[in-house]
Amino acid sequence: MTKIFGHRGAAGHFPENTMLSFQAAYECGADGIELDVHKSKDGELVVIHDEKINRTTNGKGYVKDHTYDELKSFNAAVKWPEYSFQVIPRLEDVLEWIAKKPLYLNIELKNNVLFYRDIEEKLVRLLRKHKLTEQIILSSFNHDSMLKIARTNPEYEVALLLSDKMHRPWEYANRLNVNAIHPKWYHVNKRYLQRSRQYNVTVRPYTVNRTNMMKQLILNGCDALITDLPDKAVKLRDELLLH
Repeated sequence: MTKIFGHRGAAGHFPENTMLSFQAAYECGADGIELDVHKSKDGELVVIHDEKINRTTNGKGYVKDHTYDELKSFNAAVKWPEYSFQVIPRLEDVLEWIAKKPLYLNIELKNNVLFYRDIEEKLVRLLRKHKLTEQIILSSFNHDSMLKIARTNPEYEVALLLSDKMHRPWEYANRLNVNAIHPKWYHVNKRYLQRSRQYNVTVRPYTVNRTNMMKQLILNGCDALITDLPDKAVKLRDELLLH
C-alpha cells in the first residue's frame, strides 16, 4: 500500500513546517510527515525550509544568523492570517511530539546550499536521545551528507533527493549502497517504479498534488508519495483500495 507523507505537514492548508501543520497531517490519516532542518546561530536544529526566514515569517535574514530565542519570536504563520501566531519549531519539539505516534518522520537536511558544521552528528544525537530509529527517514540533496550518515549510523534509513532527471537513478542508489530515492514527481512513471523495485530501491516522489498523478502512482504501487495535500491523497488511496 502506498504510504502518504505530508509535505511540511499539510502545507496546502496550513502554515508549512509548524506544529499546527504536522498535527493536521496526523489527524487526516497520513502515514508520515516530511520536514526541513537548518541550524541556528546557537546550534539548535530548527524546522524551516528556506535558508532565510523572509518568505515564511515576519522576520528577515538567514536562519544561521539568528539564535533560536530570536527565531521563535517570529510568526511562522504570517502569510496565514486565519491562524494564530505559530512558532518556528525546534526539531527536538517535533521529535518529542512524534515519539509516541504511529508516524514516519522524513527529516530533510537543508545543507546543500549552506554548510552547517557537524549537523549530521547533532541530528543523530537528538534521534538517539529520543530513541527514534525505525520511523525515521533522513534525506538531502547533499548526497555526501547522506553517505556520511549511512557509513557511521547504518541503523537509519537515508534517501537521496533528486531534482533533475537522472539516467538509471536506481543504479546510482545501488552503487552508493542507499536503498531509497526521493525524485521530482514528474520524473516517475510505471517503468521507473518497476526498475527501482528490481533494484530494491524505495521510491517516494515529491511534491505530488495533482489528483491524476496521485492516482497513477498509487495504482502503479509506488512505495510512498510526498504531498502538500495529505487529506486528499489519503482519501483517494482509500477509495482506490476499496475497488
